[in-house]
Amino acid sequence: MKFRTDPIPWVVFFLLAICISFVASAQEEKRPNIVFFLADDLGWSDPGCYGSNYYDTPNIDQLAEEGMKFTSAYMMPTCSPSRASLMTGKYPPRTGIYTVDGYARTPLEMQKVKGIRSKRFISTDEVTIAEVLQQAGYATGHFGKWHLGNDSLTGPLAQGFDVNMGGGAEGSPKSFFSPFGNIKNMAPAGEGEYLTKLLTDGACRFIENNRSRPFFLYFPFYQVHVPLHAKKEWVEKYKGKESHGGQSVPAYGAMVSYMDYSIGRVLDQLEKHGLSDNTIIIFTSDNGGQIVATSNSPLRGQKGNLTEGGIRVPLIVKWPGEVQPGSIEDTPVTVVDHYPTLAGMAGTNIPENTVVDGVSLVPILQARETPKRDAIYWHLTSYNGNGRSNSLLWQCPGGAIRKGDWKLIENFEDGTVQLYNLKKDIGETTDLKDQYPQKAGMLLEELRLWRKNTNARVPQEGNPHVEANSRNWISKANRSRNVKETARLTLIR
Repeated sequence: MKFRTDPIPWVVFFLLAICISFVASAQEEKRPNIVFFLADDLGWSDPGCYGSNYYDTPNIDQLAEEGMKFTSAYMMPTCSPSRASLMTGKYPPRTGIYTVDGYARTPLEMQKVKGIRSKRFISTDEVTIAEVLQQAGYATGHFGKWHLGNDSLTGPLAQGFDVNMGGGAEGSPKSFFSPFGNIKNMAPAGEGEYLTKLLTDGACRFIENNRSRPFFLYFPFYQVHVPLHAKKEWVEKYKGKESHGGQSVPAYGAMVSYMDYSIGRVLDQLEKHGLSDNTIIIFTSDNGGQIVATSNSPLRGQKGNLTEGGIRVPLIVKWPGEVQPGSIEDTPVTVVDHYPTLAGMAGTNIPENTVVDGVSLVPILQARETPKRDAIYWHLTSYNGNGRSNSLLWQCPGGAIRKGDWKLIENFEDGTVQLYNLKKDIGETTDLKDQYPQKAGMLLEELRLWRKNTNARVPQEGNPHVEANSRNWISKANRSRNVKETARLTLIR
């Protein structure tokens, strides 16, 4: 048998290869870009679209009009565990990151039980969502606060990001004005330059440089974490403005509005390059607001607490062509859901043998279908609080579960529980454990079963050095706005 040697099959093969390449390229172009904005310490009640009449947030409000606003979205009580869960899709018992610095900053005499130290950095064994997207062909950029590591093993560049600006082990800058004091991985900045402005410049350049391919832009602001360092012209807009719902600090308002302005700059950059219709925008916060600077009303408590003021956060998702503009969703969702959601949005798979605690929110976003899950959980093995230097932040070790409208909080110091119906009592003002003992018992059993299944450690050893009156000052301090502390943190330029 002789093989054909005429050129026709080779021409057909060549043309077919071109067609396949063209189709593959077209499919890649259709893959959505993803921009994830993460505010730092922004309270649930702070954006205008969540009820604030004090802070001006036109760009965040516009995102809510163009996307879906979640009213029962959750994070962990503090930033490190929230960021670790966001990157891994795992609850704190699996990452070992429960709080910011373990219990090191809580005086020993105030600890009734010996807390279990939290890890500081994310494990090198974790496959982050950035790595998943990077391996799927996305350009990945990190601009802002990382707080999960600071070197070649645990920093952003080692955990799936092609570009890192400003990300390291630091939780907040010593100053938002250059020189920043402790923020690393920044280009040289002129005296007095504003940190958030430089990070926004970098994010816009990243879009410019990667506009021809799918990209994942992760923009975790250092703002609006203390210190309250704000640009003078932005503070002026709040001077003389009537307070609302306990929100009244001009410097904090300026920081909120400048963050909103920075979000607007990124959105304008997308529009400039014709990318808006193919870009998913997600906006949320890492935990509740800190009441030295804002008010979380009608929620109880603040950053660091297991009450709603510490863990309920704003969440807005804009997905052009997939999410109904202006929709509002009350289904409880939580931080570990972002991992499978982002993977699903990008059309890629989570690596085999990767444990993910979250559920994808794609069905909710596309068809308003409630995800199948039993409950949402929290676990804190040590004290959130650093003694008298921050009287407004205090939470003893404990756990919590939300199932449907019900929420139970367990105190690891004495084993007591609190039960609330959040649909009827969003402010957690009425403890219903005595009125509904069966409900409390059922939720407590489910919470303890979850801890068993995740190998969660519970502090049980009593502390012989605890002093009976060492915490008497807390309730009194929490009744004030701590004006002196606010003034100490404020710098305006």
